[in-house]
Amino acid sequence: MKRVVNSLTFIVLVVFIACSNPPKKEKVSEPILQEISKADQIIEASIQAHGGELYDKAYYQFVFRGNLYSFNNDKSAFEYEFKGLNKEGDSIHTLLTQNKVQVWMNNSKLELNEKEKLSYSDNLNSVIYFATLPHKLGDNSVNKLYEGTTTIFDRNYEVIKVSFKQEGGGTDFDDEYYYWINAETMLIDYLAYNYHTNGGGVRFRAAYNPVKVEGIHFQDYVNYKVEVGTALEKLPFLYEKGMLQELSRIETENIIQIN
Repeated sequence: MKRVVNSLTFIVLVVFIACSNPPKKEKVSEPILQEISKADQIIEASIQAHGGELYDKAYYQFVFRGNLYSFNNDKSAFEYEFKGLNKEGDSIHTLLTQNKVQVWMNNSKLELNEKEKLSYSDNLNSVIYFATLPHKLGDNSVNKLYEGTTTIFDRNYEVIKVSFKQEGGGTDFDDEYYYWINAETMLIDYLAYNYHTNGGGVRFRAAYNPVKVEGIHFQDYVNYKVEVGTALEKLPFLYEKGMLQELSRIETENIIQIN
């Protein structure tokens, strides 16, 4: 009988200790939420206004200055193409993907050195970049800074300053851009940039002739030449005063969706 009582006492003691020391719960790490900056919010809203997710899988072609361009996006993959003539009248076919650039002249494939590869890819990239603005402003290589609000011809605008990281920012990563985004429509009505190649320069562009093709917004621009060294943030004031000289028209014509 004493052995039974002792056994019973031991069991009660074990249960008491177990209840007094409940097993520790494993801490579940909560996800760290990264704060989205004001500039990122505005750029994302502008991307949505211009086409949003439709850019991720988009296959379009258009004519720019008499030459045929196309862009084929498949999420992170892309294929840009150019078919036209160079200044000497030779037929040129350029095919650019995220991995390589290939060029044919008069139907013969060219062997390119690194400098030539950069030249062909930069020229093609530049045309597609401007034609599909603001799609690429969401890339990780883009630094965005909110510069507040302003008015241009009595319309309200959100002002975003853009620069680029050296890694992933291309050969002209040190260029600087300003975008004036319509506070009501979230479309880019004006943009300005400076560049440092070929002696450098400053440009201001005003959008016109908007058109939506299968959900993606395209627009043309009046391109103004500005004196080198002029601060980009001052250009809307000079534009309102009629103090900018028109240099060219950036017109994207005959836009069609291929698929």
